[in-house]
Amino acid sequence: MACDGIGSAIRTQFADSFGTKISLKKNRFVWLGSTKPLDAFTYFFRTTPQGTIVAHTYQYEPGMSTWIFECSDETWLKHGFETTNEKDTIAKIAEIFKDELDGHGLITNKSHWRQFPHVTNEKWHHNNIVLLGDAKATAHYSIGSGTKLAMDSAIGLSDAVIANPTNVQAAFEQYDKTRRNTVEMIQHAALVSLDWFENMDRNIQHPFYQFAFGCMTRSKKVTYENLRLRDKSFTDKVLAEFHQNNVIPSAVEGPATFTPFALREMNLVNRITMSAMGQYSAENGLVNDWHLTHYGSRATGGVGLIIAEMTAISETGRITLGCAGIYTGEQIVKWKNITDFIHKNTQTKIGIQIGHSGRKGSSKKPWESEPIENPWGLISASAIAFNENYPVPKEMDLADMDLITSQFVQATKNADEAGFDMIELQAHHGFLLASFLSPLTNIRIDEFGGSIENRLKFPLRVFNEMRKVFPKNKPMSVRISATDWVENGISEQDVLTIAEAFKNAGADIINVSTGNTVANQKPQTGRMWQTPFSDWIRNTIHVPTITTGYIQDIDQINTIILNGRADLVALGRPLLLDANFVRNAQAYEQFQTEDIPNQYKMGISHLYPLKATERKQTESMKTALKPKSNKK
Repeated sequence: MACDGIGSAIRTQFADSFGTKISLKKNRFVWLGSTKPLDAFTYFFRTTPQGTIVAHTYQYEPGMSTWIFECSDETWLKHGFETTNEKDTIAKIAEIFKDELDGHGLITNKSHWRQFPHVTNEKWHHNNIVLLGDAKATAHYSIGSGTKLAMDSAIGLSDAVIANPTNVQAAFEQYDKTRRNTVEMIQHAALVSLDWFENMDRNIQHPFYQFAFGCMTRSKKVTYENLRLRDKSFTDKVLAEFHQNNVIPSAVEGPATFTPFALREMNLVNRITMSAMGQYSAENGLVNDWHLTHYGSRATGGVGLIIAEMTAISETGRITLGCAGIYTGEQIVKWKNITDFIHKNTQTKIGIQIGHSGRKGSSKKPWESEPIENPWGLISASAIAFNENYPVPKEMDLADMDLITSQFVQATKNADEAGFDMIELQAHHGFLLASFLSPLTNIRIDEFGGSIENRLKFPLRVFNEMRKVFPKNKPMSVRISATDWVENGISEQDVLTIAEAFKNAGADIINVSTGNTVANQKPQTGRMWQTPFSDWIRNTIHVPTITTGYIQDIDQINTIILNGRADLVALGRPLLLDANFVRNAQAYEQFQTEDIPNQYKMGISHLYPLKATERKQTESMKTALKPKSNKK
């Protein structure tokens, strides 16, 4: 049994057989002790001219406490710390945290600065050797689960051996099967938590209670409602600070989700947005009664902003034969029927995502099995097929760029004529404009390839020309993919350059998505899985953002908004089968809204008491299941 720690010599000897992967995380940390008494696990944050340093602290026995100090590599270098110089470390740290230590000293025990090693193994056993503890898998100390993870796995291994007393391999397989999913879930939560600490310098720019709330909810397992049940006085302060700093002071200081938000002269009644989810139900690019019902019902259902499905700038710009278009007069009229209905009967605003399919065009509808009969020629930044089922597209030349730009400009004028409140430019998921942005899909050797500045030229040209002809009082959004989920894909610096360039060109908000650039992607999904990318762009570039990605309920939306991870939260699939998601959420929160259509207001007397009862039952169950405090 190999349980010889993070640096396991046994695991290292058979690393290939175990499929060992070790990645060193960015931050530096040092493990120290102190005689300072502590009555609870406590984080102490200190801002210095060199950057932020945090102390993770807890008392492990009377008169003795653990102090783990952590900072970015940049901060570590600026302070002049030395990896093994304990005397120097203590002198500098003790001075920085002298108020927190309150006269107590720091104690060393081979206290060298390190970077946290994230350890995973594809196999937990090899021949008669089995891995356990940190040799098998590590979880960052910020979630305090390393020991529990090891002990639970030890119990799982024991159970497996008892169940298979004469078959070692069967025991090992049972151990892997019963424990791996739990271990990987905890490791994922730990990585999300670690990511927050790796970005302390970005997070600490937030107001005090927002920063504290972000720290408490960083791993996404704890949400606004969790904290409210534990300490309502704290969440009340978080919410009060949010309202105080809100751009548009709300007349009714209710949940964060139901506060207004403005982009130019477009005023939204709440922060819930409908994602541009393709319906593939148009005929010759013409929307119809299906679309009127689809968008109309979400508008009467209270969505603050609807972003209509990707709408093509030309017949050959469609993804499928069922995709909507906005390149003919008849299409404008059909769209105007929908926008007029929404504006007349609701307070919802409606935008339209305008785009071109690029190398992902001529596709069958999602529910169809056979390819379309008469596929059209495809174009892209480079002559690279999306996968083996797609033809190789033509690499666009200057004439193609001129034509496409003029089509985007005309589509912009058409969208304004059709009554849309906002335009979103499609520059994500590997479609035409996005194909210029990623180095995986743009291998050009001319002025439109190579550096990110060159790869940006054509998408930026299109946006600039659209912005010129779209009314100044109406906002524009750009949807981008913040990662390709593939090695050697778009870089972090590329993404920041892209977001900043569109912001400077007049984009009012960035809709942050990820992936779907190439077919061999390996996304890391889970609850609220794309919010870190929105957070990163919003609070680095200082531009409003929209986030999306497996967001399921009002509690998660409130948590995201209060964290400052996004300004708007877009729902796709949740709204497909629940047009009244927002109304149910308002009733759950007992939020008295003024935007319910008169025809539906009588339903308040039924829905609100029903949701109040459901919430009371849910909260009672959560309270009953809350772990008992060990504090005496």
